[in-house]
Amino acid sequence: MRTEPEGRPERAGRPERGGRQGLRRGSLSPELIVKESLRLLDEEGPDGFSLPKLGRALGADPTAVYRHFASKAQMVEGLIEFIEQTGFGLVTKITAEETDGMKQAEGIVALLLGFARKNRGMTRVLTGDALVNEDQRLQARINQLLDRIETTLKQAVRIAVTQKELPEDTDAGARANVLLCYVIGRWQLFAKSGYARDPMEQWPQQWPILAR
Repeated sequence: MRTEPEGRPERAGRPERGGRQGLRRGSLSPELIVKESLRLLDEEGPDGFSLPKLGRALGADPTAVYRHFASKAQMVEGLIEFIEQTGFGLVTKITAEETDGMKQAEGIVALLLGFARKNRGMTRVLTGDALVNEDQRLQARINQLLDRIETTLKQAVRIAVTQKELPEDTDAGARANVLLCYVIGRWQLFAKSGYARDPMEQWPQQWPILAR
């Protein structure tokens, strides 16, 4: 399963650069704010992200943003919730639709790499770049999400063992951790290179190595 995840949660319905003019009262929804936040993180990075700037980008008074998110920490928490709902929701879909253990693992890893490539602002959150100097509980939430992904990969490996795709003495926990470390490493390389290093670069060649 080497297909990439469908859809671009960050891009869908996002405002054009330069903000939205003439927003109707009540039209500034939390979802709209989250999508514009991801665009700002994508284009300007964590240092260029603030609630006042977000308000200007949306063509709204900053106080309208504060009515939905009282602080930058709350805004980042909203981004994490969005990632949990979109990203992990797609992971769950793979495990529900694919019965082959190794294909599950391959699909999950490919999904996570493609997800970062298509949603660069989310990558800033997943790698912790957007969490510097923020409340430690935000990093704890990302850690919990990564733990859930690792647990899902571990289950896929266990299924592969029962299907005799992997040796009986395979350490499912160790193999799942290697796969997660690979994903995080590709995310980091992508972010630190200024998005120059495609996280799916050489994926067809690298998966057979990871799957041995």
